[in-house]
Amino acid sequence: MTVQYFEGVGRRKQSIARVRLMSGTGNFLVNEKEAKEFFTRMGDYEAIVAPLAAAGESLSSYDISVKVSGGGVTGMTDAVQLGLARALTKTNPDWKLAMRQGGFLTRDSRVKERKKPGLKKARKAPTYTKR
Repeated sequence: MTVQYFEGVGRRKQSIARVRLMSGTGNFLVNEKEAKEFFTRMGDYEAIVAPLAAAGESLSSYDISVKVSGGGVTGMTDAVQLGLARALTKTNPDWKLAMRQGGFLTRDSRVKERKKPGLKKARKAPTYTKR
């Protein structure tokens, strides 16, 4: 027996999240852990399930499985949010406008800037000394 699911991939900074969405009872697993256990910072879990609220759906009607790797907590949070929004738009294309208006389908392309030669960091110059 094969399970029908919709998949969305989200990326942010160095994080990549593969989100699988299937009809179910409300299980939300991130790397084989409960989502609330994995994302313990205040507001992270709410940010992740925000695309569901924008679509007018409840978490109890879906089972969500996420594999996320790379980066830090903020990157992972935003990657999962984008992946969930992309998976939801595959389940029902009518939700695409709501996702777009909520800003959930926009990939945040900001990444760490490379270090340049002669500088200490990407833009920080060595301290100027006159003598």
